[in-house]
Amino acid sequence: MPIAMPPQEGIAPTLQELVGLRALALGRREARRGRHGVSGHALSPLRGRGMEYAESREYAIGDDARHIDWRLTARSGRPHTKLFQAERERLTLIVADTAPTMYFGTRVRFKSVQAARAGAIAAWAALRDGDRLAALRGSQREAPIPPAGGPRGALRVLDALVRWYAKPPEDDAGLSVALDHAARVLRPGSRLVVLADPSSIAAIEPHRWPAFALHHDTTVLLLVDPLERDPPKAALPFATSEHRVELDLASAPQRQRWRQEFTGPIEAALQALPARGVRVQVLSTDAPSDAWFAGWGRPQASVA
Repeated sequence: MPIAMPPQEGIAPTLQELVGLRALALGRREARRGRHGVSGHALSPLRGRGMEYAESREYAIGDDARHIDWRLTARSGRPHTKLFQAERERLTLIVADTAPTMYFGTRVRFKSVQAARAGAIAAWAALRDGDRLAALRGSQREAPIPPAGGPRGALRVLDALVRWYAKPPEDDAGLSVALDHAARVLRPGSRLVVLADPSSIAAIEPHRWPAFALHHDTTVLLLVDPLERDPPKAALPFATSEHRVELDLASAPQRQRWRQEFTGPIEAALQALPARGVRVQVLSTDAPSDAWFAGWGRPQASVA
């Protein structure tokens, strides 16, 4: 007798399934060992504030003026700040795109559910690495999930992903607003994970990405559906609550328009973001939710 699947399977995420993904993140590699064992804070490979000098870079808004490198500032004519290798907690910020296009899928699960699952894996991996966790979306009314460490911080983020990706929020203000909020939350040396529809990424001004990549380990996950990347050469009916539309995708002009609408933003992001120092990966709705995770923690490309 076949097993009946839950009616919401693949349509809306559940806290139970996001908690269950912990094993995927924790099983990838052992937690970094700090000076006081696995439970201690790890010696950060990123550049932060501490006691041991690491390098200097140009001053950025938010840097502590007490750490200005006056000698390099005098030689270069531009303000520079000293960075230090430190034993500290890093911040991992998860930015969730809640555009209406995310709540769609034809294989296995909706893009929104896959985004929630990928965000959960990132959260568990950050917890394993000893990071503090925060999350936000594009909203003028809802405040970001504040940074917190430990399982409590991870569960706060997972609960938010379940709420945000259960259905399209009525107050979605767009990914651009979410990135505005992120810029205020992040501090130099943070880790930024953006879960987004390719069309939302296409609407972001390209010049915004280098500022994130320069000061933070930045990853963008493009959530896609197989139908968007490879539609059948046939007539496809689409229905909404108001009307029904049929697209003849056997027609070359229609397929070209489809490609411009769906495939174009994916290819543009894959070409433009790495050149600006941003790590980018495509995650399909029918792929394992940790398919993107192999690049977690790898050195980031330099900003062009």
